[in-house]
Amino acid sequence: MRLLVVEDEKHIADFVSQGLREEGYAVDVAYDGERGYFLAGTEDYQLIVLDLMIPKMDGITLCRNLRRDKINTPIIMLTAKHSVNDKVNGLESGANDYLTKPFAFKELLARIRVLLRQGAATASSVLEVDDLVLDVLAHQVTRAGQEIVLTTKEFFLLEFLLRHANEVVTRTAISEQVWDINFDSTTNVIDVHINALRRKIDLGHDHQLIQTIRGRGYMIRT
Repeated sequence: MRLLVVEDEKHIADFVSQGLREEGYAVDVAYDGERGYFLAGTEDYQLIVLDLMIPKMDGITLCRNLRRDKINTPIIMLTAKHSVNDKVNGLESGANDYLTKPFAFKELLARIRVLLRQGAATASSVLEVDDLVLDVLAHQVTRAGQEIVLTTKEFFLLEFLLRHANEVVTRTAISEQVWDINFDSTTNVIDVHINALRRKIDLGHDHQLIQTIRGRGYMIRT
C-alpha cells in the first residue's frame, strides 16, 4: 500500500508520514500542491492525504484537477478549515473524506483503513495462487489451510507479488510500491523480506511459489 501525503507544514507531514510508515505503509510526501499534483499523476498511489491550504496549488484545485484527469485515487482532506461550507466544498471537489485539524492520528488511520478496504472490495479482495490464499480485508494468509502470520510489510509485499502472479516483479517496482519513492533499492532490505516470506510460505512444501528470476526480480509462479 503506497500513500501520498501533501502537506506544507513539515512537522505535520513528518508526524503523519512517520506514523503511517510505522503501520507498514509506503509513504511519499509533497510539500506543495504542484509537487503533489505531479506525483499523484505520475505515480501509483492507493490513497492521498491532502491539506487544503498549501502553496503553489491549493488543495481544492489539486483535487479538482485530479478528478478532471480521471485520477480516482481516494483522497482524505486534512485541514484547519472546519466550517460546513468548507467541508461541502472539499467533498464536492472530489474528496472522499474530510478531517479537521487538530486531529488524532488514530482517527486518521481508521479513516484511511476504511477507504482502503472500500478500494480493496472493488478490486479483488481474496488472492489465490495454488493453495496460497491472501484475504486483503481480513488481513489473513493461509497455505494448505494453515494460517501464516506475517508482519505488515511482509503482508503488503506478498499482496503485491500475488497481484502480479506469473509476472516478473522488479526490485524497483517493489521498492516504489511496498516502500516509497526515496527507498534505496541497492540495500538488502528487499532480499531480507523475500527470504522471510520464503521461510513462512514455502518451507516444508514441495512446490516453491516464490521464485527468483536472476538479474530481473521475483515472481510468484503457479
